Amino acid sequence: MHVLVTGGAGFIGSHLTQALLARGDSVAVLDNLSTGSFENIKRFRDDARFTFAIDDINNTLVLDRLASQADAIVHLAAAVGVQLVVERPTETIETNVLGTHAVLGAARRYRCRTLLASTSEVYGKGVKIPFAEEDDLLLGPSSRSRWSYAASKLLDEFLGLAAHREFGLPVTILRFFNTVGPGQTGRYGMVVPRFVRAALAGKPIPVFGDGEQSRCFCHVGDTVRALVALMDQPEQTAGEIFNIGSGEEVTINALAQDVVALTGSAAGIQHIPYSQAYAPGFEDMRRRVPDTTKLHHVTGWQPQHRLDRILADVLAWEQAHADTHPAQEELLPA
Repeated sequence: MHVLVTGGAGFIGSHLTQALLARGDSVAVLDNLSTGSFENIKRFRDDARFTFAIDDINNTLVLDRLASQADAIVHLAAAVGVQLVVERPTETIETNVLGTHAVLGAARRYRCRTLLASTSEVYGKGVKIPFAEEDDLLLGPSSRSRWSYAASKLLDEFLGLAAHREFGLPVTILRFFNTVGPGQTGRYGMVVPRFVRAALAGKPIPVFGDGEQSRCFCHVGDTVRALVALMDQPEQTAGEIFNIGSGEEVTINALAQDVVALTGSAAGIQHIPYSQAYAPGFEDMRRRVPDTTKLHHVTGWQPQHRLDRILADVLAWEQAHADTHPAQEELLPA
């Protein structure tokens, strides 16, 4: 296959590109490097089956040319991270909604198999655990910019499913639950690399709120396996939504303690109120646990990496790349 990966210089996108090239596909990456990095993909540049365009997905000429050559599009380009969402909500909404609209338009012109990345954030403040794809969604008020990301990704889902129903476009929605692993930046609030990096620097690990909020962390290798499996089965997955994540739930307090034990850090843990970290009235999800029964039923997928393996992989990568980290980084939560 020839696959176009938008946001392919990002964390998930670069791991996906590696997996696709390894199995013999050709890959074109479109990324404006706003949150991705050329460092993530430079190892592919000598591969004749790899091409890269530094540009925005809203450049219709570039997007159209790349889509015309593609059998499938994996749309990962988006505004990501709690910090970015809170600080720049306008950019978040416009990047996500307008970008997805442009990608779907190009996919329709060339009948491309399309996978749209969404997020567990769309479940909002729901309390039915675990979250299943057909559960009701409960977002907070529009006065809290925290929810602009979830709302924009939910609109992306509506656009994708409408393109499937109205035009027969083979679109599949992917709801990611806290994908982590080696090579992930902590720049926009991703909690695992932030915690590991703080511990290695001899700084207290910053836990926001009371630390009893829980998450399920999925290794990027497992996420990529699920993504590829779904891409390869358009007949069974077109017009459908799939959760992708681990069912191993851990509180942020316990995660911080695991990082302390793994690194031997003596700096301990520091609790910081949400109002101090972000803004007064900041709201967060208490639990975020996926039901992946549907994904397993269709593809046979299940996660292969437990949390201890994930943390070990992240620690090894951080130790090997310690000299490439920015000198100053704020430490933010999940």
